[in-house]
Amino acid sequence: MTEQDPQIVYVVDDDAAMRDSIAELVDSVGMRAETYPSAQAFLDVCKPRHPCCLVLDVRMPGMSGLTLLERLQTQGAPIPVILLTSHGDVPMAVDSMKGGAFDFVQKPYREQALLDCIQAALSLDRDRQNQRETGHRLDQCVSTLTSRERDVFDQMLAGSTSKEIARALDISPRTAEVHRRNVLRKFKVHSTKALIALFAPAPAATQRAS
Repeated sequence: MTEQDPQIVYVVDDDAAMRDSIAELVDSVGMRAETYPSAQAFLDVCKPRHPCCLVLDVRMPGMSGLTLLERLQTQGAPIPVILLTSHGDVPMAVDSMKGGAFDFVQKPYREQALLDCIQAALSLDRDRQNQRETGHRLDQCVSTLTSRERDVFDQMLAGSTSKEIARALDISPRTAEVHRRNVLRKFKVHSTKALIALFAPAPAATQRAS
């Protein structure tokens, strides 16, 4: 994924004026908006592309915004969701953040506040996408290792030196070093430290504080 990938803001609201207003705001800063008049319409036709986020009205006829949020969570669709709420819906929106919403914005919204929230949600989605792509690439690299290289790889991740690997696997230090170099070459890194860094847990993504 590159910085040139289109950033898409999905807007779901039964109020046409609100949808158009948000779409115009999003377009004005060079992002792309796709609008839907109902939660069901979004589910029926939308195939989310990344990086993206969803600006979602809480109260709508038929399927509510909260029900759509729950549906997306159940389906494992990791879309950052920004809830649009009225003043009376704020406690509900706060609770919904525990259930997976990214943030909420009160109506009538302030343009800059909504844009800041959207940018943060898109940044989160970009980070998630990068992590998924990195994980896929690393899985592919692991799949290219021979059985013995995988043994050496496991020892390297534990921080073992070539001599320690040789003792643990009952092989010569020279053989351990050959396997070690092969592992580094396949992962396109130049040191055990760099290899370990590839598999270090990414910082946990956090939701915005309202």
